[in-house]
This record gives sequence, structure tokens and C-alpha cells, in this order.
Amino acid sequence: MQTQARVSPSDAESAAAETAKEAIGWLHTARFLTTAAQMHHLPAYDLPEIAFVGRSNAGKSTSINVLTQQKKLAFASKTPGRTQHINLFALGRQGQSDAVLADLPGYGYAAVPKSDKIRWQQVMANYLITRPNLKGVVLLCDPRHGLTELDDILLDILRPRVEEGLKFLVLLTKADKLNKAEAAKALSIAKLQSSGGIVQLFSALKKQGVAQASQILWDWVHKENVPLHRAAESTILDTEKDDPEDTEEVQPLV
Repeated sequence: MQTQARVSPSDAESAAAETAKEAIGWLHTARFLTTAAQMHHLPAYDLPEIAFVGRSNAGKSTSINVLTQQKKLAFASKTPGRTQHINLFALGRQGQSDAVLADLPGYGYAAVPKSDKIRWQQVMANYLITRPNLKGVVLLCDPRHGLTELDDILLDILRPRVEEGLKFLVLLTKADKLNKAEAAKALSIAKLQSSGGIVQLFSALKKQGVAQASQILWDWVHKENVPLHRAAESTILDTEKDDPEDTEEVQPLV
């Protein structure tokens, strides 16, 4: 009689901790790649891209900085809605990039002129619909306000690609500002609204959900048995700059 080897809870926990550590370390390799003022300025490569989107006051830049363990990687403006560029960050060891994070402009800030809001929404819609190497999308939402009308519009834009296999994660930021009952209610409502996406609580201040989110992003890139074609290293190096501020005469997104 054959007996099956059993994995003890301690072994499983140890393995999970090790993979989580690997995922967190992978995100820590994030480095500025380039900034695009218009859609056609985005570089072409075969690396899988993970986009971060959300309202201007949802804590998107802060969340990216916490996930990558870098205080100034993504620009967190004191005036929400000021960033008008798509900023790209390469992931993986130098010379061996295996993915890219895309920080999209925030949307919905009241002080931004209506024409700018419309333009940014069009840019994001074009990006989300047409970017061929888009692997997954992370939507950041302040659970105290819930998913808004603009978030619902974005979800509608994403739905056809999600049905085709696009990965989708909703991070309910600033979860530290909710009590347990409020957090549970916000989580339940967001799960219903997200139509199948992964939803989790997240707090940059308390580091809540950082390991879980890191693992999800790492899995998106590394866990499927599909070859991930890397662009030639010269493509990455040609588009790298030292800092977003080095880009001169940047035109607004259209």
C-alpha cells in the first residue's frame, strides 16, 4: 500500500513565506524606465506590463512606493491630478528586466479643468484597450468612498480584456482608517462591483496587504506556463533615463 507524502503546515507556511520574500524582493528592483507624454511615445517591447490606475486621491503613487520599498519612485504630488504622464518602471535585475510597471495619470480630481479630465480619460481608455503587452491592471480605491462612477467606467472598459484573460486587482487603500466592520463591508461591496477581480484591503501606512499584493503581481508574471519574451536589452537601455525630470519639452497627453 502506497502512502502519499504530506506537507506539514509548517513546511507550507515556510514555502509561502519564501515565495512572498521573493516577490517583495522582485518589486524592490523597480527602477525608472521612461515617461511618455503621449501614447505614441510609449516604447514597444514584449515585456508584460502591469498598470496602476485610480482616482487622483486614492493613494496610487504612495502605494507603488510602498510596494517597491522606494520612497520616491512614483511621484506623489501634494496636489492630486497634477501628473499628466504615463511613467514606466522596469522590474528584474539590471540587464534582465522581466516586467514593467506603468503608473497612469490619476483621474477625477475636482480642481482639474474638465477638458483635462476628458483628455486623460481618453488616454487611459486608449491605453487599456490597445496596449498589446498589458498583463494586468491594479485599480486603487479609497474604501471610504467606494468605487465611483469613473471607476465603473474604467471597469466597463476593462471587462472585454478581463474576459480574454487580463489580470485584475482592486486594492482598497487607506484601510487603516476603517474599523473591522467598515473594512468588511467595504470589501464585500467592492467584490460585488469588481465583477470577478481580486479585491483586498491595503494600507501603505500600516503595510497591510503589501505581501499579498506583491505575491499576486509576481504570480501574474512568473506563474503561468507561457514564455515571457524579453525585449532586447538595447531596447530597454535606449529608453532608460536617470529621472523623470530629465525629459525636456514634454507635451501634454492627448
